[in-house]
Amino acid sequence: MKKVIKYLNEIIDLNDKVVIACSGGPDSMALLFLLCELRKEKNFEIICAHVNHNIREESNSEAKMVENYCSENNVIFEYTKFENYEKGNFEAIARKKRYEFFENVLKKHEAYKLMTAHHGDDLAETILMRISRGSTLRGYSGFSKYSNSEWYQLYRPLIFVTKKEIFDFVIENNIPYAIDKTNNQDHYTRNRFRHNILAELKKEEPNVTTKFLNFSNKIEEAANYISEVVDDEIENVLIENTIDLIKFIKLKKYIQKMVLKEILSRIYDDDVVYLKEIHIEQILNAIDSYRPNIEVVLPKKMRVLKRYDKLIFTTEEAKSNHYNYTFDKKIEIDNHIIEEVTQEKNDGNNICRLNIVDVRLPLIVRNRLEGDKIALKGTNGTKKIKEIFIENHISKEERDNWPILVDSTNKILWIPGLKKSKYNRPKEEKCDIILKYY
Repeated sequence: MKKVIKYLNEIIDLNDKVVIACSGGPDSMALLFLLCELRKEKNFEIICAHVNHNIREESNSEAKMVENYCSENNVIFEYTKFENYEKGNFEAIARKKRYEFFENVLKKHEAYKLMTAHHGDDLAETILMRISRGSTLRGYSGFSKYSNSEWYQLYRPLIFVTKKEIFDFVIENNIPYAIDKTNNQDHYTRNRFRHNILAELKKEEPNVTTKFLNFSNKIEEAANYISEVVDDEIENVLIENTIDLIKFIKLKKYIQKMVLKEILSRIYDDDVVYLKEIHIEQILNAIDSYRPNIEVVLPKKMRVLKRYDKLIFTTEEAKSNHYNYTFDKKIEIDNHIIEEVTQEKNDGNNICRLNIVDVRLPLIVRNRLEGDKIALKGTNGTKKIKEIFIENHISKEERDNWPILVDSTNKILWIPGLKKSKYNRPKEEKCDIILKYY
């Protein structure tokens, strides 16, 4: 336990407030004992946070045992009892409820250090389980002795020692403890790894948990480096949930994957469990495709839209608003304006000049319809509006809402900002109507 004591000395300062998550088992009682011993040398406050999951008959007596120990050793005792659980994965739900309680205790006492009793065997079991089911690079490291949440620090001082070392320490120092009988039942995944796989590894190498700790440290070191690289690249390629694909495709494939995973993990937050490797592959395949407009639908109504040289992450539903407005002097659509003006020196696709003899009033502004075509000057034929949108790299969402000027016979006169029809008059000629788009 020397490494544990040394580490506790390093992380606890004078007048600190330390919250310890204590179940009453040998591990957490050993850690509580060590904190009480260290307090004899350093003046700091200990707050014991105990959760009664209320699923075993012994739970109430175990809570009383922890409370009595705290009373005898001048430790603040904070307690909660869960009366019911939502449907779903019990272990995940129980863990979430526990940490919500721990955070409430931290806030109540204005403390910023939380300690749990995770030890070397726990680390080895976690790594083995993640290897078997798959994980991220950082996930394969299991957990570290220290992690920083948004506003408090989480420490795992017992990571240096094994379950057996802790149990021997508890017996040697006459520390009271409770045994959770469900730890012996193999219908829990972790218990099967503990009793069958890790037990066999220990027969091959008695110090295997130390090897797992070294492995964890190396993986975490690599993950931290890659994380820094990924963060830098995200700064370079991402603006407001949109990736610049011209920059993105220059990255190495592995970094591309990591960038996408990190962006999605930030968007999904606690729901990142819904993301699978296949989702990343689908996005990468869309990026590599020659098609300029592709949509990838992800869980929780997330949509990833490839739009030419942009990749957009959104939860907004695809818009299909149809409009048909009679034009009268001025109209505004999606922050763009079409306005009739008395004179205009400039020319170009933002200006349209019409003669009344060529059109039938009233003029109408609408969005596109299937099969729309425009008659172009200098040709005897027509061109599909869809082709003009593609040539100008207009995204599918923009196409559906892009204004089109027609007359009352539905003859297309102008695609503002993109293309004029053969009915447009040159600026040198006299005209009846001048329209400006901006």
